[in-house]
Amino acid sequence: MGPEDVRIARLGESRVACPKACGRFVPDEPSVMAYITKRQIGEYGGEPVFFEEAGPRERIFFDPAKTKCAIVTVGGICPGINDVIRAIVMEAHHNYGVAATLGIRYGLRGFIPACRHDVMELTPDNVADIHEFGGTLLGSSRGPQPVDEIVDALERMNINFLVLLGGVGGMRAATSIVDEITARGLPIGVVGIPKTIDNDMRFVARTFGFVTAVEKATEAIACAHTEAVGAPYGIGLLKLMGRSSGFIAATAAMGLKHVNFVLIPEERFALHGPGGFLTALGDRLVKRGHAVVVAAEGAGQHLLPPTGEVDASGNPVLGDICGLLSREIKTYCQGLGLPITLKYIDPSYIIRSVPANVADAVYCGFLGQHAVHAGMAGKTGMLVSSMHDRYVHVPLALVSADRRRIDTDSEFWQAALDSTGQTRLAVAEEPASADSKE
Repeated sequence: MGPEDVRIARLGESRVACPKACGRFVPDEPSVMAYITKRQIGEYGGEPVFFEEAGPRERIFFDPAKTKCAIVTVGGICPGINDVIRAIVMEAHHNYGVAATLGIRYGLRGFIPACRHDVMELTPDNVADIHEFGGTLLGSSRGPQPVDEIVDALERMNINFLVLLGGVGGMRAATSIVDEITARGLPIGVVGIPKTIDNDMRFVARTFGFVTAVEKATEAIACAHTEAVGAPYGIGLLKLMGRSSGFIAATAAMGLKHVNFVLIPEERFALHGPGGFLTALGDRLVKRGHAVVVAAEGAGQHLLPPTGEVDASGNPVLGDICGLLSREIKTYCQGLGLPITLKYIDPSYIIRSVPANVADAVYCGFLGQHAVHAGMAGKTGMLVSSMHDRYVHVPLALVSADRRRIDTDSEFWQAALDSTGQTRLAVAEEPASADSKE
């Protein structure tokens, strides 16, 4: 990966003096070095990679008094979306004096005339208290919409730049929007803000809402532990979000030391046989009399038959790993003569629906402010990210190519195993059968 790969596109030359009162303006030269792991050296050539620093520019592209920006949230909700929306509106209004900020209702559907969703004007007054609530003031939706109709709507509303909050799928949609805008030769910018509770976006140190989600997950783990120790051979089984990446499950397991097994999508495991999960669980129950198991929703999919279905975003519908685990655990322990009590907890929608905690709220504020700085400077086709405690601009092409996953050879995963006391489970692949599907 070279300088061309991290270059941020601009709508044109910046000629307008920035109205923001600022002690330090940021130059456009790339200056923040990305950390490259040994595994990435083969992919990126092992050369240092420098990203453009985020922040206010001394000269901007848009005349604030004539500028309209729009905000849209796509995909699932997570803690902190309203904090980001509030920060964008406040920064655009108070520090730049933009003509208007518009909220697009219910995701990309809000651009489509046939969906008949009204646009919402966002002002300091109507966003003042929204950070106190979870979810998104604007609503959201999943699934693609016709890109030509989206850009038609941007033209029709005289939008100068769009801020899109979304995950990997959302950034792919943003890329398509940028491509259509470029093909038409329009001076409309698109700035992304990483929004995924799974924390699985490349070149993003962490996504907003993740810390809140982990904090809330530890409350559920405490409940699972209480249930487990409250009965002979008690088992608390907890499912957490994590379709492709197990960051929430692993981090929550380290955050609260009650977890004995953590199962993630990145590491296959065998159910049966020496070194398999059931054998390890049985040994734990015999020795200690209880166990707490945390499974990411995408864990163990190799043990289940494919559902053959996809969701509105085009992702394969996952099999029910905790349903499989519950049945297999009961059968196995019955064979051992252990009268287990198993309690299953799924707090997924509670975790993602709460307001952001203080750490995430502060982070959301920076992301929203930097998105406005980038948009007013005429930046486009980029994402606001954080690296090494600094905020940077990352081209959409880099973050939308793939998802970030836990490196199971890393110190992070070893720390999770050390915290749980879990040994590396056998990885023999077990063929899925129709009998495994509920």
